[in-house]
Amino acid sequence: MSSLRIIQKGFNYSQDGPGNRLVYHLQGCNLRCPWCANPEGLSLEGCVMQIKDPESGRVRKKRSFQEYSLEEICEEVMRSRMLFFEGGGVTFTGGEPTMQFEPLRELMERLKSREIHIAMENNGTHPRLMELLPLVDYLILDFKHPDAGVHKRVTGASNERTRENLEKILASGRGVALRIPLVHGFNDTPEALEGFLGFFHSNPMDKATLEILPYHEYGRDKWEQCGMEYLMKDGFVTEERVAEFEEAFRKAGIQVIHT
Repeated sequence: MSSLRIIQKGFNYSQDGPGNRLVYHLQGCNLRCPWCANPEGLSLEGCVMQIKDPESGRVRKKRSFQEYSLEEICEEVMRSRMLFFEGGGVTFTGGEPTMQFEPLRELMERLKSREIHIAMENNGTHPRLMELLPLVDYLILDFKHPDAGVHKRVTGASNERTRENLEKILASGRGVALRIPLVHGFNDTPEALEGFLGFFHSNPMDKATLEILPYHEYGRDKWEQCGMEYLMKDGFVTEERVAEFEEAFRKAGIQVIHT
């Protein structure tokens, strides 16, 4: 029986696609971004988290994921259907959801046949990403850095496949919600901004939106809980820098959004 490894699940409104959505965070990622907010989802095999109770000081152990059959997930989605108001539905994110490609595709096919609105957030690196797109109603794609070398040095993998897939998506005329996680010392430089703008100028952006996500440390404690060191030292960006990037993108004719 096919199954998916899920880090966490729950409802969220408007931030993971339109309307009220049941969001599934899938285990496994092929990147190693040092600012990751879900480090327990990096390895497909997961980890055992050591979680300390702030009051008692006791430490409990928790596996980073639970495994659910596709039938269990379908049943949960259908039970939740009445809550998908204002154009809501199901969102698959991660980790990186395409790391569990085959069961994810099978699940999407089942949900599509039941007329469930499907959103997916991904990093654009999977070589078979285009196969999933007919099943995705709302596509969210992270575009972390325009330069392949910098991207590989910091995240552990090149962005060449992301650029290739994104070029195909934009050329196809379908909508895509791009997200740039803006991190100081990584992609908040004038050179990076120039690189982003150069890519966007070379591709049709009329069906794309763009959202800047400023660096945060919401997942910092989980790195320690997973037995890993949090290596980020100074990733915060100023409001002025965010505004500067947004204004440059607007002047380039790109629709900048906030969710």
